[in-house]
Amino acid sequence: MTDPTLLLVFIAATITALATGLGALPLLAMRNVTPRALAIGNAIAAGLMLAATFSLVVEGFEFSAPRTLIGLLLGLAGIWLAKRYFDGKDGITLANANGADALKILLIMGVMTVHSAAEGVGVGVAYGSGRELGDFITIAIALHNVPEGLAIALVMVPRGASIGKAAWWAILSSAPQPLLAVPAFAFVLVFTPFLPIGLGLAAGAMLWMIFSELLPESQEGMDSSSVGVLVTVAFAAMMAVTLVLG
Repeated sequence: MTDPTLLLVFIAATITALATGLGALPLLAMRNVTPRALAIGNAIAAGLMLAATFSLVVEGFEFSAPRTLIGLLLGLAGIWLAKRYFDGKDGITLANANGADALKILLIMGVMTVHSAAEGVGVGVAYGSGRELGDFITIAIALHNVPEGLAIALVMVPRGASIGKAAWWAILSSAPQPLLAVPAFAFVLVFTPFLPIGLGLAAGAMLWMIFSELLPESQEGMDSSSVGVLVTVAFAAMMAVTLVLG
């Protein structure tokens, strides 16, 4: 097996980014958007993101628990400040959505983009340890990105975005992966200490998004017991994917 090159790392990280767009495809079966469908989408997205958060924290702790926790608090502060900044601002339009719906899409895009940045660094650092590990991590992240793309689509499509736009925005959220994988590979010793902070940042922002936005809105269209079932099943499914890839 040949040694990894900058071009190989870039192509590998680009593949992981493109895989995120596949997550929007299951929503082709959605014919109309009812309040209950919106609630179901939010609950499933919350479960998927909760599992991703757990994986981020576990991975971060393997590098440095204190830096992961620092990143988590920074991620919480960042998303909270962003929400306060955009609250009450008129004229927000994104992916055919306006107002509060556009803000929710903007927030989840921000959260998943931070997450993708951490994954991009992870790909680069993995290739810095050799081709075999880099290839394995690339495949794992690519497959892991599909349900993450689904989480994005579940928030966007019920709020007016088309399947194509949801897939495009999902891919766009993963753009940091090829952009950061190459420098992380080239300067692996520099980037490695910051990886747990990045993982924590994504985890903190995701936790806020789950409990502040997705779960409360899902309970508006469905009873809390059903929400709990969907969140748990989605969490278990995402963790099963992680277990298989591990």
